[in-house]
Amino acid sequence: MKLAKRIILTTTALAAASAATLLGATVGQAAPVQTVRPVVDAPAALKVPDGNRLTGVFSAEGVQTYTCTDGAWKLLEPAATLWAKNDHSRRTVALHSRGPVWVSTIDGSAVNAAAIANSPKTGTIPELLLQSTATRGTGVFADVSYIQRLNTRGGVAPTTACTGTDQVSVPYSATYTFYKPAK
Repeated sequence: MKLAKRIILTTTALAAASAATLLGATVGQAAPVQTVRPVVDAPAALKVPDGNRLTGVFSAEGVQTYTCTDGAWKLLEPAATLWAKNDHSRRTVALHSRGPVWVSTIDGSAVNAAAIANSPKTGTIPELLLQSTATRGTGVFADVSYIQRLNTRGGVAPTTACTGTDQVSVPYSATYTFYKPAK
């Protein structure tokens, strides 16, 4: 029963993110993605190691979904849409979900990663440094080595007690920066 609820929740979250992607899509040939722009300073604990170069900066909005486990809220999964901004609009470039994984809506490339450092922030989910565990494809996320989750807002698990198999999705936003090995 729990697995069925997770599958339904994951499918629902990805469907919502996909719908947002479709609504944001433009008809005809899309302009190239403008991915690299100035980045906020990351805390020292989240600095990307030397030998890597910034290749993408994307804003994100979505939810952090929590499930009740042994009377406490535990993170189940994120679901977010990432976009690139230009002077007058924003263009969806990726979907973020459980894994964690980021999948390009432009070229199908993907990156999985695991958190290796965090920087707690009051009133919001922590900022993170993630290291790639796998990539696929030859596009936006090919060969990504590190990801930073910065400028986080919201997404914090409820502080109230929970029972049974309760689940809750909490809105959040962040900036994700992607790095590849310098060549």
